[in-house]
Amino acid sequence: MSTRLSEMNLPRFPRLSDEEVVELLDKTQAGDLDARERLINGNLRLVFNLVKRFQYRGYEEEDLFQIGTIGLIKAIDKFDPSFNVKFSTYAVPMIIGEIRRFLRDDHSIRVSRSVKEIGFRIPRVKEELTRAKGREPTIGEIAEALGISREEVVSSLEALQHPVSMHETLYQDDGDPIFLIDQLKAEAGMDSIWTENLALKEVLSKLPEREKQVLRMRFFEDKTQTQVAKALGLSQVQISRIERQALGHIKELMS
Repeated sequence: MSTRLSEMNLPRFPRLSDEEVVELLDKTQAGDLDARERLINGNLRLVFNLVKRFQYRGYEEEDLFQIGTIGLIKAIDKFDPSFNVKFSTYAVPMIIGEIRRFLRDDHSIRVSRSVKEIGFRIPRVKEELTRAKGREPTIGEIAEALGISREEVVSSLEALQHPVSMHETLYQDDGDPIFLIDQLKAEAGMDSIWTENLALKEVLSKLPEREKQVLRMRFFEDKTQTQVAKALGLSQVQISRIERQALGHIKELMS
């Protein structure tokens, strides 16, 4: 995405410090419209940077920017200091979620011709590469064969996915049909879990790089301490100590 802030005719509002954000949030919740406006303007760059993630979707950057700004405004209006996270940490998923909802709901009428063409070429190239290599090709190999980026491959495939109705029939015998919506459930306390996850991400960002690296490999990549030790050139005892230190830091910061 080559568009810059200046090309979208956006004024360059000064960055807000964490202290200023907290102060403006307090004033906004007290009904100060000027403070609310300053919060919006001070976070437009955040919206712009997040919009960059949605390139190759066949939409104008300005349109996505406007949608992202709606997400920002919702984040300002719904933010609660009791979440115990930075406002930006809370706002990012709100902004991204608003853009994704727009892309999903507007799916059937706004997929560009170039994206469709790439999406239709991918299966043929994938089949040719599978025959040549004797295995299913990677996204990178497909992108190289098409002369495009990996992001364009993924975005094109995603754009051509057909939306499924919540009321699509999954099963029906002599009785009443079972719809997709019947199989979905909302877990109690999901809002609480979501905010706890935000708080955990905030805490993880404060850990030393080595501790983050060990935790990522241990709990997100599901590696054993021995495997982590081998990958990092350390002993299993050292990995165990780093892991204990990291978990201790998390417990301390969360409390």
